[in-house]
Amino acid sequence: MAGGDHGAVVHQRPRADGREHAIRGVAVIPRPHVDWFALAPEIIAGAGLLTVGVAYADRMRDEHIAEFYALLAAAGAGMCFLVTANNLMTLFLGLEWFSISLYILCAIDRERESSLEAGLKYLIIGSFGSAVLLFGSALVYGATGELAFNRISDAIGAQHLTGDALLVAGLAMIIVGLGFKASAAPFHMWTPDVYEGAPTPVTGFMAAATKTAALVLTLRVLREAFPQEAHLWTIAIAAIACASLAVGNLAALVQRSLKRMLAYSSIAQAGFMLIPIASDNAIGGRALLYYLIPYSVMSVGAFAVITARERELAAPVTLDNLAGMGWERPLLGVAMCTFMFGFAGLPPTGGFVGKFYAFSAAFRHGWTWLVIVGVVATAVSLYYYLAVVRAMYMRPTAELQLAPTPVPAGAIAAGGSPPRDAMLQATVLLAMGGTIASFVAVQPLIHVAKQAASSLPF
Repeated sequence: MAGGDHGAVVHQRPRADGREHAIRGVAVIPRPHVDWFALAPEIIAGAGLLTVGVAYADRMRDEHIAEFYALLAAAGAGMCFLVTANNLMTLFLGLEWFSISLYILCAIDRERESSLEAGLKYLIIGSFGSAVLLFGSALVYGATGELAFNRISDAIGAQHLTGDALLVAGLAMIIVGLGFKASAAPFHMWTPDVYEGAPTPVTGFMAAATKTAALVLTLRVLREAFPQEAHLWTIAIAAIACASLAVGNLAALVQRSLKRMLAYSSIAQAGFMLIPIASDNAIGGRALLYYLIPYSVMSVGAFAVITARERELAAPVTLDNLAGMGWERPLLGVAMCTFMFGFAGLPPTGGFVGKFYAFSAAFRHGWTWLVIVGVVATAVSLYYYLAVVRAMYMRPTAELQLAPTPVPAGAIAAGGSPPRDAMLQATVLLAMGGTIASFVAVQPLIHVAKQAASSLPF
């Protein structure tokens, strides 16, 4: 793999239109310009770079620091490979590539029981999801005799397989497998415990990059390999979106732990991003890609703020011990408010435009009822997102014993490295800037998303 805009390079041969394609279905993606297969890895890479800034502040002197960054890079590379896969076989390889790295990252803090528990749960449930996807791929191969996405579509048309029981069963299992990776309901059972127990920088990376890879791949597989079955999978995806919105928002209402609340929030956000996929139109493709940009920076940024608070308290962050943080740490407070407004879909953040664009795709498809469900879910989410703002600014400052910091603010780390607090604050500031910039510079980003989505067969 070479960079963010190249997939696995194997034997290619030119087509009449000057592009290239894979021989015998091996995954090779042509890259004549900034397209779908270039933009998605760039979003993942951006989330990874922000995570490095958070992890530097959190783990500078920790044991296994080299392994941590190596596994983080391996997970990011696996996701980039995954979103450029053009074949069910390479799809599964990419899925396992990044999943195995994340299993280890979740459990890398061996002295914490919650980290080991998170790694074990993610391993067991993630392996089950991968097995379901693999079995579904086998059923699709049995029905069509093909593994490449475009050849599966051709075989369905040539062999008149629309509605074939074996094919539909395989498609359903592929959707379930990808639903596990996207942490969409009802396949979300691993998400709260894993997000809460994993190291916080890893949680932020998973919330941003894993969801990006899973959702991008979901749309590609459904649109490229199974366009003839759209009458089935659009309904299935819409049902999963509604379930995710309901489960995620209702469960988040009663959470006190901030990491657990954001875990359920990520389930609800998956529901919002499944709406443009269910819409099955060009606007939906553009809406998904655009929405992933602010969502990724908001996710990493929110968990960066949690990382900073955890360092101060040496304890899990809850709504109770957030009290007064907005006045004590103005930058972190303003940034957290920005991220919460973005998740809630309020201006001036990219989350507002992303949700509006997603609802537009559903409305264009004729699913007004799905737009109404999304609007109601957004209204419900305001309660717990604004509860974070209220805790930081409208509750008395908590009488807390802050943990001693091993490196004083402004001190220079060994080897002339930047101070940890400065690196963390720079990461938070960058994420906050990206959240607002995705609203201010909406037209250029929508143009990029439109160009990228044009490579899909809508």
